[in-house]
Amino acid sequence: MEFTAIDRFLNDFEYVVNTDSASGNKAGILKTARFFRERFSRLGMACDIMLPGNGRVPCLKATLGSPPHDIMFLGHMDTVFPEGEAAGRPFAIHDNRAWGPGVCDMKGGLLVALHALETLKKNGALDRMSLCVLFNGDEETGSAVSRSLILETAKTCRRVLVFEPCRPDYHMVTQRKGGGWFDIEVIGKEAHAGADPHKGTNAVVELAHLIPIIQNLNDETLGTSAQVTVIRGGDKINIIPARATASVDVRILDPNEKQRVETFFYSLSGKRLFEKSTIQVTGCIDRPPMAATKKSLAIRDLIISRAREMGITMGAITTGGCSDGNLTASLGIPTVDGLGLVGANSHRNDEYVELESIPVMVNLICRVIPQLI
Repeated sequence: MEFTAIDRFLNDFEYVVNTDSASGNKAGILKTARFFRERFSRLGMACDIMLPGNGRVPCLKATLGSPPHDIMFLGHMDTVFPEGEAAGRPFAIHDNRAWGPGVCDMKGGLLVALHALETLKKNGALDRMSLCVLFNGDEETGSAVSRSLILETAKTCRRVLVFEPCRPDYHMVTQRKGGGWFDIEVIGKEAHAGADPHKGTNAVVELAHLIPIIQNLNDETLGTSAQVTVIRGGDKINIIPARATASVDVRILDPNEKQRVETFFYSLSGKRLFEKSTIQVTGCIDRPPMAATKKSLAIRDLIISRAREMGITMGAITTGGCSDGNLTASLGIPTVDGLGLVGANSHRNDEYVELESIPVMVNLICRVIPQLI
């Protein structure tokens, strides 16, 4: 039985996209979790909304059968868009695409997982399976709270499929860079910029001195990037600034780069321009790279084969973006990512997905899952 419930999918799509669920919006994420809990429960799955982090981060776990589970479906319910975004830019369809906050990253992918399982239930195939679904609520902020839940759950599963967006032209993700963030705080001394500049220590100038040093950490050969993305400093135009800060996004492809990069940042305090300034660094590489392994590539090949039977040419890419697939892959569990809807422009107001990819991805998952049991 092929998936044909496009209208129902679109109705579901409108509901979840029009539910604001930014990281930290507990009410919106809970509303999203309850929607999926109700639907998974109808499939006979045992469902539990969990609230790790002292109740701050809603997560939904749904299981069928007893562990060890053959497959884990992994995704996140949070988006990067603030409360009120959906009201100002609601779900819409035009130009054969769906638009709206989180439509690509990754509410469309959550619905691919749901509708694939519903289709397998109608086929009678789901009842013979042992699988687990985990949707967390803080992926966009690094999964700091839900990380232990993801890792503990993944240990009970043999394989992981992640429903982050599929890339244009049907490219799944088999390898991701790892990464983390570093915050740099420079403390100087304020002074009158006109009358007594010699009495001050300019924190902004000290920070500006560090930025080219950080830029030199970039190494395309190694697959390492370090990008200064946010800087702040100064208060008034006539005061030497006593404080300046910068945030740096770092990505690594080689796991061995973790030590080199962390050592580099924590040695910045010894690269001062001004003797009287103070440089403090916090942060770390907290997501290991998601490596392609023999077992994960076997899943990739199976997906490509099943897609070919449907007349779809499927491919695979490596990306600099991180996901929770980085965490499950770090346990040595075969992980394949990018199995949501085909789309682009995540985290932007022109984010979209291709409507034609809805039946393709749902039916593809329905063909692949029985082969992994």
